[in-house]
Amino acid sequence: MSFTFEPARTRVVFGRGTAASVRAEAERLGAKRVLLIARHGGDRVANELGPLLAERFTGATMHTPVEVTERALALLREHGADCVVSVGGGSSTGLSKALAVRAGVPQIILPTTYAGSEVTPVLGETASGLKKTRRDAAIQPNTVIYDVGLTLDLPLDVTVTSALNALAHAVTARGNENPLIDAIATKAIEGVLHALSGNPSTVDARTELLQSAWLAGTCLASVPMGLHHKLAHVLGGSFGLPHAATHTALLSHTAPADLSKRIHDTATRFGAATSLRELGMAESDLSSAAEIAEHPDALRVLTNAWRDAPAD
Repeated sequence: MSFTFEPARTRVVFGRGTAASVRAEAERLGAKRVLLIARHGGDRVANELGPLLAERFTGATMHTPVEVTERALALLREHGADCVVSVGGGSSTGLSKALAVRAGVPQIILPTTYAGSEVTPVLGETASGLKKTRRDAAIQPNTVIYDVGLTLDLPLDVTVTSALNALAHAVTARGNENPLIDAIATKAIEGVLHALSGNPSTVDARTELLQSAWLAGTCLASVPMGLHHKLAHVLGGSFGLPHAATHTALLSHTAPADLSKRIHDTATRFGAATSLRELGMAESDLSSAAEIAEHPDALRVLTNAWRDAPAD
């Protein structure tokens, strides 16, 4: 057994009603003027920020296109913002990371889904039809405020695919040589599957899902990304497939055998797509996607995921 472990720098504030602490958290980071990234659910946070709010950007887009980042960066500089606060899912979080690493400003994330990327030093950006991933400590958010209340209105279909997106992070990390990461990943997996075994819209289930998403993201920050995440980025960045739904369609075909059926049954129970075909991907594009992924097993896994066939 051999591993290196470096705890992340991210401060985590978890609970219900914790969005009220956003101004105090911004001031703790020395912020005077905040750029708020939020499409939906940002009004409450804007009110909490009060006089710190300099401007609001509502154009965050899936897969973090660099042209969107450049527009937001121009707005940040125009208003002299010295901190970024993001409210939303993976799109808002991705844009916050892209801005923070370019402008050298701190960032606070308030997730409204279970994306998990808010606690990782990983940024995936799309340019010229290709999504590229980089890992840098400067990308890591300074503070994440998990407020269960911000997730209560998340539609059921998005809840399920977002939770299975988080599950994919934990599946990637399970079995890691670092016993702490393995334990966290195992806890996250069981938490997601338990919350989705009943009614995921209850406050208790939302709390368990949000906690599990944090744990899963923490795992992902500590391990290299495998084939599953590589394929998800290729399918999103180059073929325009929705991020969380793509994770869901892929996961039962990339997960270990002891989890594959549980994941597939869970997705099917809620009517989530379990094949790439259902997401609109053409069979003729599988070879191109496999070439971009540059992995010897890519075409086999993509073909199984397109057909919704059991793993070979």
